[in-house]
This record gives sequence, C-alpha cells and structure tokens, in this order.
Amino acid sequence: MLAHLSIRDIVLIERLDIDFGAGLSALTGETGAGKSILLDALSLALGARGDATLVREGQAQGQITAVFDVPAAHPVRDLLRENVVDDDGDIILRRIQSADGRTRVFINDQQASVGLMREVGRALVELHGQHDERALVDPAAHRDLLDAFGGHGKDLELVRAAFAEWRAITRELELHRARVDAASREAEYLRAAVEELGVLDPQPGEETVLAERRAVMMRAEKTASDIIDAQEVLSGLRSPLPDLSGLLRRLERKAESVPGVFDDVIEALDAAVRSLDEAQIAIERAASAAEHDPGELERAEERLFALRAAARKHSVSVVDLAKLRDDMAASLADIDAGGERLAVLEATTEAKKATYDAVAGDLSKLRRQAASSLRSAVEAELPALKLENAIFHADVATGQATPSADGIDTVEFRVQTNPGTRAGPIMKVASGGELSRILLALKVALADRGSAPTLVFDEIDTGVGGAVADAIGQRLMRLGSEVQVLSVTHAPQVAARAAAHYLISKTAETPNKVVTAVKKIDEAARLEEIARMLAGETITNEARAAAGKLLQQNTALAS
Repeated sequence: MLAHLSIRDIVLIERLDIDFGAGLSALTGETGAGKSILLDALSLALGARGDATLVREGQAQGQITAVFDVPAAHPVRDLLRENVVDDDGDIILRRIQSADGRTRVFINDQQASVGLMREVGRALVELHGQHDERALVDPAAHRDLLDAFGGHGKDLELVRAAFAEWRAITRELELHRARVDAASREAEYLRAAVEELGVLDPQPGEETVLAERRAVMMRAEKTASDIIDAQEVLSGLRSPLPDLSGLLRRLERKAESVPGVFDDVIEALDAAVRSLDEAQIAIERAASAAEHDPGELERAEERLFALRAAARKHSVSVVDLAKLRDDMAASLADIDAGGERLAVLEATTEAKKATYDAVAGDLSKLRRQAASSLRSAVEAELPALKLENAIFHADVATGQATPSADGIDTVEFRVQTNPGTRAGPIMKVASGGELSRILLALKVALADRGSAPTLVFDEIDTGVGGAVADAIGQRLMRLGSEVQVLSVTHAPQVAARAAAHYLISKTAETPNKVVTAVKKIDEAARLEEIARMLAGETITNEARAAAGKLLQQNTALAS
C-alpha cells in the first residue's frame, strides 16, 4: 500500500508530507482547494508524462516521493530484480520535474527510466475516475482480469507450457524441413564433392606439415651440389691428399740423413694430412645427412598443390577442407534420412499441438464459467448504484485470436445501460457517472483477485447523492477491507465511511502566495467537514447532527 507521499514545489503545494494507512481514506475539500494537484503529483510519481507547468512558480524543480509498503511475494519485486533494481524493504518512487521540462526518475534511490517507473506504478496503484482510460476499461487487460477472478493461474501455466513446447518443436520442424529442402536441391553436387574430398582425405594440420617438410627438402637440394664439390676437392682427382702424403713419406726418408733439417716441414705436412683426412670424414657425414629422396619432394609438392587446389575450388582454407567434407556428408545424411526425421518431427508437432488444444480448450471452458460468475457478481452490485437496468457482459470469444501462450480466447467487458440498447465497450456506452459506478461494481467483484494493492478513486460519486452515494461509500469501505483505497470525494456519505479522513485546503500566506495543504483530521474536525459537505458554506446544527449520524452509522458498520 501507499505508506507515505512527499511533495515539494508542485503547483500550489510548497511542502507536503502525508502518511496513509490501510482501509478507506477519504480526501475532501472545497472546490479549487487542490485535490486535482494532489492526484497529478501522485500520477507523476507513478510514471505519468512529465509537465514543466507542474513546477511551482519561481522554483527550479519540483519533487514527488511515494513510499510503498509491499509484501515480499508481490510480483512487482520480480520486476525490479529483472531490471537490476534493489527491492529490499519499502519500494520508493521518486520523480524530479525541472522547470525546463527535464525529468529524472529514481526507484529505491537508483536512477531508472520513466517506462520502468510506469510499469512499477501500474502494479502498485490503480487510478479510477470518470474519464479513466487506464485500468478496467482497457480490453487488452480483460482476459488477465477474468483469469484472476476465476483463479486460473495453474491452468494458465499448463497452457503456457504446452504452447512453449508446441512452438519449440514447430521451429525445429521448420528448420529441419528447410535444411532438407536446401540440401535436396544440391544433392548431385554434394555427392560429387563428398566423393572427391573423400578420395583426397584432407587431415587436420596436414598443410603445415607438408609445407615444412617441403621447405627442408628444398634446402637440402640446394646444398647437395656444394657437398659434391667439396667431396671432389677432398677425395676426387683434384684431391691434394695423395701428393701431400707422398711428399711426407719422401721427406721422412731423407730426414735420417740430414737430422733436424726437415723436422718442422714434416710436422706441418703431417698435420695437414690429418686435417684433410678429418675433412673427408666430415664431408661424408654431411653428405649422408643431406641425402633425400627426390621422389618424396615431388610427392609432397603434388599433395600440397592438390590440397590447395581443392580449397580454392570450394572457397575455403585448406584447414577447413575436412570440416567441409564432414558438413557435406551430414547434409547428404539429412537428405537420405530426411524423410524419416521429418515424419518423426511432424508426428511430434501434431501431438504437441493436440496437447495445447486440449489444455487451451479446458481453460476456455473455465473462462466461460468465470465470465458467468463475474457477470452475476457485478450485476449484484448495480441496483444499489442506481443502475438496476444495466446488464454487464464478460464476452469470451474462442478461436477469434491466434493461438498464443495465453490460450485461444479473447475477452472483452461490455455493458448495456438501458433496455433496448446495444451492449458496447464500457467507455463508449456509459456516461461519466455511469462509468464510475460500473467500474466501482466491477472493482468490488475483483477486489481480492487481480487488484493493485492501492486503488485511487477520483470523484466517482459526482452527480449522485442520497442512497446512491451511500451505496458507493459502502462499496468503497468493502474494498478497503481487501486493499488500500483513497477516494477523492464530494459526497458526505462516502467521507463518513472512511477509516481516515484528510482535509485538502488552500490558504493565502501572503497576498502573492497561495499554498495547498493536506492534513489528517480528528473526529471533531471531521464532523465539521462532513457537516460542511452537507450544508455548504453555512454550517447549521442540523447539518452537524446529520454528520454525526453518518459517522455513527459508519462506526456501527465498522464494529
């Protein structure tokens, strides 16, 4: 419920803080005192369109804060969590309206959008009045209201689950059929391509391995001629080793006859011969290491070229050839097994649709039963509201709407206000006063089901008096036993039924400054206010006595 309303610098309201309680609260005051300003301010905090003209003259901005005491299980908390807004404790809606037209929105002290504030506001408060176009008169909401009245929550969950399963298998069927149709059109190409790639048999990472091996073999081929030249110099006909070896042997024989003369030469030649021997051995090892099969290089190049040619042909990279082959094979499998799979999916789809049709049909029957009960409940309230000739219709049309998660029905509330007239939408058929009373009767019937925790009625008693006004007061009081009700009223019979009474007044603090104030009044002040509502400007003792009687009646009913 709305626990507290704080208003700063809105039109004639300079500073206002009001605490509200449960049950029915009446807001009264003379014409022009500022009752509409109060509702405009509340509407702004509930997400209504911003308006710079609402800011008090001479101020840069106005501010409205509405604090709601909401049960932990209320759906509005799920809405806040879905939008990453803290929902601990009270729910606080704050709206700052600047004089330049800009507006800022805060929910639980977190900046938010006007759209989210509007959603939260609709979940917390319903506004009803003679020209109300938001709440019960919107046909788009009538099905939800009827389901709430009938207690169809579990049945609706079954319908939504069946619809979700039906739609999911339908989408799978459509996707599979599209794949099979597309694959069938290119079956011949696919078979040839799969056969070609099957023969080629590309392997993951094969291109990299082949390219690296080819590079190694090409480098070896380039060094082979250098090794052959080295072998020819060291071991071939041009080798100096035989000449050096022969010279070394001749000098060694001569050295014995001339001691010391050839020692250094012999030592140097011996070292040279050993070095040449070592060089021959090294070059042989190099030749062995560089050996390669020319045929292997040719085969690697042919394989590499074949892979790259296939990749160009199919406009993919070599690394994707294996995946392409597998995808094409899968497409062929879809073609070959498509008929069987389609048959299975089609049968499953029909079964899911049959399940949906069954549970949606059951819900439709329940809705028709609830519509009859709702009609009886509403029409039971109408005679006391001086609408004894009115007929209320809760029309359930089956099959007119596309099957949806909410079933196969459309629901519309219509009314026939006089005998011989045609029933029509409430907003179009009922006059202003009739509309208010019909909506009140409907709201009483729906009070404990599908209602926001706070209901605001704006002068729904306009144009009626006496017994009708008293009937309206009784029904507002009954509503107050289920939800919080705020009623802006001119009817003393309504004000007397309230559990709390707030007086709205306008005073001139200075010749150039007028302010609107709202205060909760005690029993003595309440007696005077109801007497004023009965008698007008001059309050008589008779009016006070009548006011006292109304208050006593309310006390008796409350007890």
